[in-house]
Amino acid sequence: MAVKKKSFEESMKRLEEIVSQLERGESSLDQSLKLFEEGTGLAAHCTQMLDQAEQKVRLLLGGEAQEEVPFQEGEQNDGL
Repeated sequence: MAVKKKSFEESMKRLEEIVSQLERGESSLDQSLKLFEEGTGLAAHCTQMLDQAEQKVRLLLGGEAQEEVPFQEGEQNDGL
């Protein structure tokens, strides 16, 4: 299923809805597969948007070598 041009926030909201629906386990196999297909497309779309945003930030910073800090599972989101 093709992902229409949606904002990152719209895509994430829909992806969360899909995950919730699949976790409930109330969908038929066919419907679950359609939701899974849509979800994987949305996840790829969101990843692409994040990659583009990261590239833009690097460009705006003038290509300065920035030390990457690895994500630590369980860290609190500080609103960024």
